[in-house]
Amino acid sequence: MAAYLSRLHHISLHVTNVDKIAYELVSKFKFNLFVARLTEKSKQLAFRKGAAVFVVNERPNKSPLELNGVTLSTGRGISPSQSEPGWTNNIQPGENNDKDPNCLYDVHPHYPVDTASNVCFEVEDVERSFKSLRNLGCDFLVPPTEVCDEKGLVTYSVVKSILGNVNHTLVDTSKYKGSFLPGFQEVENVAKSTESCPITHFDHITYACPRRCTPQVMSWYERHFGFQRFFIDSNEDVDEGYVLNKEGIGLRLTAMEYWKCSETGIKLPFTDRKQPDCKFVIAESLPEQGRNQVDTFLEQHRGPGIQHIGLYTQDIVSTAQTMGQAGVHFFSPPPAYYTEVGKQQEMEDVGYDPQMLSQHGILLDTDLRQAQTDPSCQTTDTQKKRYLLQVFTKPIFSEDTFFLELIERRGASGFGEGNIQALWRSVQAYMDTERAETEAQGENTTQPQNITPEPKHCHNA
Repeated sequence: MAAYLSRLHHISLHVTNVDKIAYELVSKFKFNLFVARLTEKSKQLAFRKGAAVFVVNERPNKSPLELNGVTLSTGRGISPSQSEPGWTNNIQPGENNDKDPNCLYDVHPHYPVDTASNVCFEVEDVERSFKSLRNLGCDFLVPPTEVCDEKGLVTYSVVKSILGNVNHTLVDTSKYKGSFLPGFQEVENVAKSTESCPITHFDHITYACPRRCTPQVMSWYERHFGFQRFFIDSNEDVDEGYVLNKEGIGLRLTAMEYWKCSETGIKLPFTDRKQPDCKFVIAESLPEQGRNQVDTFLEQHRGPGIQHIGLYTQDIVSTAQTMGQAGVHFFSPPPAYYTEVGKQQEMEDVGYDPQMLSQHGILLDTDLRQAQTDPSCQTTDTQKKRYLLQVFTKPIFSEDTFFLELIERRGASGFGEGNIQALWRSVQAYMDTERAETEAQGENTTQPQNITPEPKHCHNA
């Protein structure tokens, strides 16, 4: 029996330069640091925007108390590097008697590059989920474990996924009344972002995987967590997924969702019926068009994993403008996208100025294809037209392996099949430029590893 999931609790990042990522999440992406856990050998900071929570963990490949040549004091918080000005000087978590040097609610991955590697889910019963998944043959990195403080008790376990270094923490917080999790202390004297940036939750998570691995990954999530297929395009082939195989882009995208029971079709008994959902997208390259950004990710990341995460915003224009002014860099789609036949009219029909969208690199896609087959979508009322807007940030890790996407949905539940080619082409152009510059500088001195293994290699031990 599968271990059905209630909601997405948080996503963990493991990075070398905690100061840099912390600074960018707060100053550029307008997240708020709200709790921290600092011990002699572990540093974990949690950032929140709406229901979206990132936990940033320090990768243990340097001295636990030294980062970029700066000695850190767990009693006084984080000392920033010179490139991240002094807001981090004020990080002072409350009194913390936690002596456990380990990484709570996760494991230290000992991974060679910065990575987003743990997607934590809330479940109703950790012990029952553990037994079900163990009977199905899952590997557990942490067995059911209890952590408590004066505000209650939390039980969690960590299961290894089939895809690269991705793990899943399963956590039950029903007996906890604190602001986050036991072991984390509320942070004092840190300025909160007050700028308008209406991000509410994680919209989707995209995995990059080797060729021919998608069916195996889909099957694993369906069997173990009750995921079911979500069709990106109304004409998408059940077996092949959404395929983009032209003009230099060879890409297969397949999506899945987790809040419905695949066996009975019933919805899970959420505590909060309004809890937003989060979809998962699997991306793999196709050989016909040669090397693309998925291959680049697999090489730079040293294997499959989380390539990007979509942040849902209620106003993508104001969010992109605020982030852009704060220093976030976005991918620029080809200029022809905004002038191609029908696209300009499509944007104006739902009330947007194409030139304004172009300034921010925002793409817009309406459900025109669905309107051709679904009479209920055929309307001239702007308020009832289904559409979405998207824009990608440039990578936030030094290895160019991970980036964020802003997405605003107006009734559209897919991923903008009309935008996919423009989005991925702009990302690929950036990757090609970065690779060429690296090679020109003589930094790429090793031969690329094999990035198209057989399906059995989807699970990187």
